[in-house]
Amino acid sequence: MTGPRLAPRQAVRHAREALGLTWRAAPGGTAGDVVLAVLAGLTPVLVAWLTKLVLDGLTGERPGGGASLALLGVGLAVAAAAGVVLPHVRAYVERERDRAVTRLVRRRLHDAVLRLVGLVRLEDPEFQDRLQAAQQTGHLGPTQLTGNALGAVQSLLALGGFLGVLLVLSPVIGLLVLVAALPTLWMQLRLNRARAAMVLHLEHFQRRDLFFAQLLVGVPAAKEVRLFGLGRFFGDRMLDELHGMHRVEQRLDRRELRAQGLLGLLGAGVAGAGVVYAVAAAAAGRLTPGDVVIYLAAVPGVQGALGGLVGQLGAIHRALLLFDHYDQVRRAEPDLPVPAGARPVPPLREGIELRDVWFRYSPRHPWVLRGVDLFLPAGGTTALVGLNGAGKSTLVKLLCRFYDPERGTIRWDGTDLREFDPAALRERLGAVFQDFMPYDLSAAENIAVGDLTARDDRERLRAAARQAGVDEALTALPRGYDTLLTRIFFDGPDRDDPQAGVVLSGGQWQRVALARGFLRADRDLLILDEPSSGLDAEAEHDLHARLRELRRGRTSLLISHRLNAVRDADTIVVLADGRIAEHGRHDDLLAAGGGYARLFTLQARGYREGTPAPV
Repeated sequence: MTGPRLAPRQAVRHAREALGLTWRAAPGGTAGDVVLAVLAGLTPVLVAWLTKLVLDGLTGERPGGGASLALLGVGLAVAAAAGVVLPHVRAYVERERDRAVTRLVRRRLHDAVLRLVGLVRLEDPEFQDRLQAAQQTGHLGPTQLTGNALGAVQSLLALGGFLGVLLVLSPVIGLLVLVAALPTLWMQLRLNRARAAMVLHLEHFQRRDLFFAQLLVGVPAAKEVRLFGLGRFFGDRMLDELHGMHRVEQRLDRRELRAQGLLGLLGAGVAGAGVVYAVAAAAAGRLTPGDVVIYLAAVPGVQGALGGLVGQLGAIHRALLLFDHYDQVRRAEPDLPVPAGARPVPPLREGIELRDVWFRYSPRHPWVLRGVDLFLPAGGTTALVGLNGAGKSTLVKLLCRFYDPERGTIRWDGTDLREFDPAALRERLGAVFQDFMPYDLSAAENIAVGDLTARDDRERLRAAARQAGVDEALTALPRGYDTLLTRIFFDGPDRDDPQAGVVLSGGQWQRVALARGFLRADRDLLILDEPSSGLDAEAEHDLHARLRELRRGRTSLLISHRLNAVRDADTIVVLADGRIAEHGRHDDLLAAGGGYARLFTLQARGYREGTPAPV
C-alpha cells in the first residue's frame, strides 16, 4: 500500500498549526506537560547515576562517609519515587489537555463544514471520505503530535544522558547502539505512512459496514428486515465489509511483524555485546561495580530511549498525516461563490424568474434540467408536477441555492441569486421538504428548528402546531411539548420510564414538519414539497384547506403527485425530462388534452372505479 506523503513545508505548517491549536485549547496543561516531560526524561539517568554512586560508596570505590551515603540514599529514593509518580501525573495532565483539544477541534471542524453553504461537496463521495476521516481522527492530529513531541523531548533527554555515559565508558559500544537504531527509524516512518494511508483507504469499508449494521439494529428497517427475512442477507454483507477491512489491516500487521522482529533481533544483539563487554571490563579491573551497574542500565536505557524516539517520530509523522484530513476539510473553499459585497435580499415584489436554466450534478451525469424558463409571480401559487425523476426536487435545490445552475440564471426581482449571500437568501424562504428530518429532540424543539428565534416562544410554537393540525396530539403527550420524540437518548431514571419519550406515527411527523414550515410562513417564498405525502385522505383534505388559506396572497411553490391538490393553483407547470412540457391553469390544461390531462384523468379514474370483482 503506497502511503501519502507530506512535503517538508506542508509538514512544518501542519506541525505549527497543530501545536498552536493545542496551546490555544489548553495553555496551562500544555506548559505543565512540558515541565513533566523534562523531569521524566532526566529521572532515569539520575536514578542510574545515583545508584552507581551509592554502590561505589558501599564497595569502597568512592571515598565518602556514612552521612554522604545516607544523603545519596535519600536522593536515590526521591528520584525513584519521582520515576514512579511522574507517568501517572503526566497521563492525567494529557487526558485533560486532550479533552480540551478535542472540543476545540470538533468546533472548528463543524464551523468549516457549515461554511460549505451548498450541497456540492457534501454529496461528493471523495469529500465524504475525507470528512469522515477528519471527524474520527481530526482531534488525534494535535493530541498525538503534542503528546509524541513531548515524548520525543523526554526520550532525547534520556538518550543524551545515557549515551553520554556509554560514550565515556566505551565509545565503540555507544556508537554501535546509536547506529543500530537508524534502520528502525527508517522502517517506522514507512510503516506509519502506510498506516495513515490505510485509515483513509478503509473509510468506504467503514461507511458500508456501519450502514449494514444500522439496518440490522435500527428501528426504521426493523419491519422489512423481519418481514422479508433480510437479517442473514444484511448480516453477511456487513461481515463482508468487516472482512475487507480486516484483510487490509492484516497485510500491514504482517509487514510490521516481519520488520519489527528483525530489528528487535538486531537490538538484542547489540545489547548482548554490551553486557559481555561490561562483564569482561569489570573482571579486568577497568570498570568499578558502580560502572557496571550504570553500564547495564545505560545500554537498555539508550535502546529504550532510541526505540521510544523512533516510535514517537513515526507517530508524529502519522499524526501530521491524520491532521492533513482535518486541515483539508478546514481549508476547503466554499462550494458556492459568495460575493464579498453581497447585495441585501429585498422583499419579493415582482417574482422569481428562471432563465434558460441547465443543471447536472457533475459532468459525468446527465442533464437534470434542460433550458428551463419559468416565472414564479409574487403573491401567486405555482404548482410543479411531473413524474419521478422529472427534476422537481432539483429545481427546489436551485431555488434554495444549494446548487448553482451550470447555465442560465435564477433571478429574484431581476437580481441573480449569485449576487446574494446564500444565508441571507434562505432567511427569505420557508420550506417543507418531502424528505424532512425527524430529530431526536423534544416536540417543541422539533418545531423550533424551523426558526430558532421561536425556541423559547411556546405560544408561537403552538400556533404553528395548530396551523399544522398537530397541537392537540402534542399536548396529549406524557410531558406535552417537552416530551422527547425518541426512545434512544435515555439514561438514569428516565431509562425505564415509558413516559419519557414517544415515537410518533408517520402522519404525525408529517404535521410536525409542516409546523416548522408554518413558523416561517411570513417568508417571501414558501416551498411545499409533497406536504401531504404521509397523511390519510381526511387529514390530507383538512391540510390542503389550511394550506390554501396560508398561501392566499403569498408567493408559494407547491409540488405534489396528487393532482387534485394543485388544481386551484394560479399556474400549474408540468416538468418532463428536465423541460417544461406544459403550463397553465387546471381547466386550460385539461382542455389541452396533454400529459397533465392524461395523468389527472388516470388518477380520477382510480378513485371513481370500484374494486374489481374477485376471480
